[in-house]
Amino acid sequence: MACDITRGRLEPCKESVGGLNAVYFVNYGDLTPEISSELEITTVGTSVSLFKFDLRGTSSYSETINSSRENGTTFYEQVLELTLNKLTKEDHKTIKVLAAGRPHIVVEDNNGNLFMAGLEYGADLTGGTIVTGGAMGDNSGYTLSFTGMEKSPANFLEADANVGATLTAVGFASPTVGA
Repeated sequence: MACDITRGRLEPCKESVGGLNAVYFVNYGDLTPEISSELEITTVGTSVSLFKFDLRGTSSYSETINSSRENGTTFYEQVLELTLNKLTKEDHKTIKVLAAGRPHIVVEDNNGNLFMAGLEYGADLTGGTIVTGGAMGDNSGYTLSFTGMEKSPANFLEADANVGATLTAVGFASPTVGA
């Protein structure tokens, strides 16, 4: 039966940390992913464009498992909360495009893990703010909420020695970064 558990889990060492290092946006439909039996993405295609956003501080990613015995359904709600500092006209344009689309999102955590949110259906920008605070020390920037609903949890990308090598190995072109 496909629902039978096949392994257990030992208590891991206390060597991981929370937080996100970067996210990479990929235009919806640009991927032709292949996924291994271990549910890792082994390839996304050839020279697929991705756009890197560096992060620091309060950005977060979470997945909620939604399972209903009554309905016989299970799905995963993926939520990415981004805080991007500094308002710019270029970022205004980019955020407008992100709001109109439903990108795939590669999330890089502070442990060097890479995983894909919105792999099959994309992720929608479901809310956010463009804000400049009242005091000089307040944030001037963007808060963005992306939500995806998928049949499976976010798949990890097949790991290599470093993030750049992993992205290249699965078929991404060098990330495009703004100024």
